Amino acid sequence: MKGYDTSLLKNRDFRLLVLTRMCAMTAMQAQAVIVGWQVYSLTGSEWMLGLTGLTEAIPAILCAFYAGHIVDVSSPRKIYRLCLSALFLNSLMLLVTAGGFVALDTTHVLIVIYCAIFISGLARSFIMPCAFALLPRIVPKDKISSAYSWQTAAFQTAVIGGPTVAGVIYAFGGPAAAWVFAVAMMGCAVVSITLLHTDVSAKAKSDRPPVAKSIKEGWAFLLENRSLLSVMSLDMLAVLFGGVVVILPAFADQILQIGPIGLGLLRAAPAFGAVLTALYFAGRPLKQVTAAQLLFVVAGFGVSMIAFGLSSHLLTAILFLALGGAFDSVSMVIRGTLMQILTPEHMRGRVSAVNSMFIISSNEIGAFESGTAATLFGLVPSIILGGVGTLVVVGAVTALSPKFRALRVDAG
Repeated sequence: MKGYDTSLLKNRDFRLLVLTRMCAMTAMQAQAVIVGWQVYSLTGSEWMLGLTGLTEAIPAILCAFYAGHIVDVSSPRKIYRLCLSALFLNSLMLLVTAGGFVALDTTHVLIVIYCAIFISGLARSFIMPCAFALLPRIVPKDKISSAYSWQTAAFQTAVIGGPTVAGVIYAFGGPAAAWVFAVAMMGCAVVSITLLHTDVSAKAKSDRPPVAKSIKEGWAFLLENRSLLSVMSLDMLAVLFGGVVVILPAFADQILQIGPIGLGLLRAAPAFGAVLTALYFAGRPLKQVTAAQLLFVVAGFGVSMIAFGLSSHLLTAILFLALGGAFDSVSMVIRGTLMQILTPEHMRGRVSAVNSMFIISSNEIGAFESGTAATLFGLVPSIILGGVGTLVVVGAVTALSPKFRALRVDAG
């Protein structure tokens, strides 16, 4: 394709980093759809679905500051490998227990599932800062926007493949077979990160600041750079209100009346739109990123979620979820590019840790919010109200932050 840049794919370590992210995310997304279907099948409760998000968010948020400090003073690749290994063992435990190899009653199965989710939250608090710290050592500055587009495409491909394959396997082979798939993909992620060579050298013990001082320095940097904080906050609040992923099992059952295969398609739809968009921007990266662009795509995400909530047919539901994914894909590229360019190397772990805390808050606490809202207001009204909430956030930021609206950064 004329003018389409694929030069980054010649970089061995970049390919391995992208492959690691894709395999790990495939496993986690497969696990999410399996857990969602099992929890809803065992309980029939939207609130219990929402509780899965809160269970993962609490440890991830509590550990975020410490995780950022550890990444800044240690070896990100080694920490990344350790966390993925822990997630591999976690998935293996779920295969044995939730997969039915050990006879457990409903209560004990749920206890195991929620304990595994808690462990996953602990590991995830370290993973994003590790990947964030490694990327600029692998990719030159003028390729950052393209790198984030490729990463987003790989991430969203995993979001398509994980739920879809897991849904099909679950439908025809049951939970045990689906858990085998999740374990295999996480194992591939461990192998891939082990083969990666590039790393950030760990600091000597004498050069490492105390944990409290390190965390304080990270927050001081963010408070002095309000543009970064605004980018993180906008995404957190928008997705906190507008996210619908966790209640898709209930929507599939109550509104569309479809089974696990249909649920897998719904889970994959946002990623399908995101992949197409990310692949476009990977070869034709943004030369300049602006806050105005970010505000526009976040508003588009909110409108898409409202339209999805009003859908009563599978095809229209998939269409609006895909459209929402396309808007979110552009948002991810803009946010990632801004953060890499505006963050100095010695702060990457701590800044990314705060960002991961914001993302987890929006996704996982947003999942709890979605489940609670669906219980209180009904399934469809809660989705529509969430989309409206996203638009309110965008309107408030646009009206109250003229300095943020004017933000422009050269990315190429």
